[in-house]
Amino acid sequence: MQKLRSLISVISLLFFSNTILSQNKINVLPINISQIPKEIKYSGTFKAAAKWTETSVEHIAIISESEESKKNNTEADMEEKSKQLFCVCYSIKKDSVIQKWKVFDQITNCPFDITVSFIQNAFQVTDLNNNGIAEVWMMYKVVCRSDVSPCDMKIIMYEGQKKFAMRGQNKVKMTETEYFGGEYKFDPSFNEGPKVFRDHALKLWNKNILENWEN
Repeated sequence: MQKLRSLISVISLLFFSNTILSQNKINVLPINISQIPKEIKYSGTFKAAAKWTETSVEHIAIISESEESKKNNTEADMEEKSKQLFCVCYSIKKDSVIQKWKVFDQITNCPFDITVSFIQNAFQVTDLNNNGIAEVWMMYKVVCRSDVSPCDMKIIMYEGQKKFAMRGQNKVKMTETEYFGGEYKFDPSFNEGPKVFRDHALKLWNKNILENWEN
């Protein structure tokens, strides 16, 4: 089991580390399971984590996903699926570990195909407005569907303890020239915040907007 957890850590770092390091304006490092202090708790299966120092305080953010669970709905005579995802951020001050914020999303009791997953190249820690306060970015898809309809897609970003959200749908290719979906909406925090935040969110959105049926 320990060897399996180590392998998962290595694979996660290969997926995520280049993105984390390429976007930083502060000192950001990807870390694996073995580098997470035992006092820090998270749910589900480890996907990736990052560590950085901000205002002389060390911070750690972790993204994770539950396994897909299944149960039989005897009344409807069908199998239902559920899955959750999580992101948690901690600050470490001397001997104390303090949870700053937590992101949680899920789909439950889905009788069709289920997708609840982080987009691997969008977990980032930045300082785009150069104010010394990190922005933690994550992007994920959630959908319960039985056809080729788009996924709900979300970008969540925290600057300090302030939450920013961009919500909409990804885009599905219907024919050689026709697409369905792709709409999005910024929440008030994004609309009222620095333009550089919206620009970065749009780059992430457009980079990952097209549904990839192989993933």
